[in-house]
Amino acid sequence: MSHRFRPRLALALIVIASLALTACNKTVKRVSEPAASVQELTVRADGSWTVALRLQNFSSMPMTFDNVALQLKVSDEDAGQLQLKPALSIGGVSADVVNVDIKPSSGARLVMADALAGNRTLGYSLKGTVSATPQEKKQRTFEIDSRSTLNQAPGLPGVLR
Repeated sequence: MSHRFRPRLALALIVIASLALTACNKTVKRVSEPAASVQELTVRADGSWTVALRLQNFSSMPMTFDNVALQLKVSDEDAGQLQLKPALSIGGVSADVVNVDIKPSSGARLVMADALAGNRTLGYSLKGTVSATPQEKKQRTFEIDSRSTLNQAPGLPGVLR
């Protein structure tokens, strides 16, 4: 190789490597199914409940949560419908919480009273749909079918987390 050609070759290799690294740094925009869970459930004096519903965005881009229609069950008792239109924008790989007030069924109230009186864990399930619009994309509807448990919050009567 000639003496003058080496610096040009080195410069060309640096430019090619820089371009390759720049191409690798592009953010992939990926839409993933969101999740919904009960973060906290508060039993109020009048027998109604306030449900702190956690909406989790697992996508790499922000999504606006437009509509939530979920059936809440405690143990295996239908408690009620969590129906709301939050119009809430949640950043990529982030979560936020919205409160929903419901008047639970009498069977669900009995299950809740038993769990609170016995200081027992309470199983719950959420089933339904969440509609969300990813940034610069069309709205999509996602099926939600999740199960988890709630425990009494120490020092907070009537509150489960």
